[in-house]
Amino acid sequence: MEDILRSLGFLCLGSRMKRIGEQLQADTQRVLDRLDMRIQSSQYPLLAALDRLGPLPVGELAQSLGVAQPGVTRSVALLVELGLVEVNPSEEDQRRRIVSLSRDGRRLVDQAKRDIWPGIENAVADLCADLSGPLLGQLAAIEDRLAATPLHRRAENARVVAP
Repeated sequence: MEDILRSLGFLCLGSRMKRIGEQLQADTQRVLDRLDMRIQSSQYPLLAALDRLGPLPVGELAQSLGVAQPGVTRSVALLVELGLVEVNPSEEDQRRRIVSLSRDGRRLVDQAKRDIWPGIENAVADLCADLSGPLLGQLAAIEDRLAATPLHRRAENARVVAP
């Protein structure tokens, strides 16, 4: 059957990139599920931002991730319920909420940086190795490679270490 997104070229570039992103996230989730991790793959960037940038107001956290503030607010609420982040009023302005990693969140991020993220990063690098040429051709190559060997299998081959 014809792949309509591919055949429409640049017209559907956003949809095609979204499809690739969703597949990468789903495959990453398979890795996390196999390792019995507590959160969704889509929540790791938020934790990584807090790890890299330190405590941030919700708005700045959303800006650092390039996503809308309501989505970050929902993710933060879920991570608070899991005990992975804390939200406290700013000392300068009580109306601003500052998000930071909790002790358990710090432990989870440290474990992920040590045992999970390197394998996933290596799997994505392997997926993209030797790509060159026009963007649409590169997207086709990434999609073909994901179809042939999904990211979660590449991560297994990259020896993601169980906690």
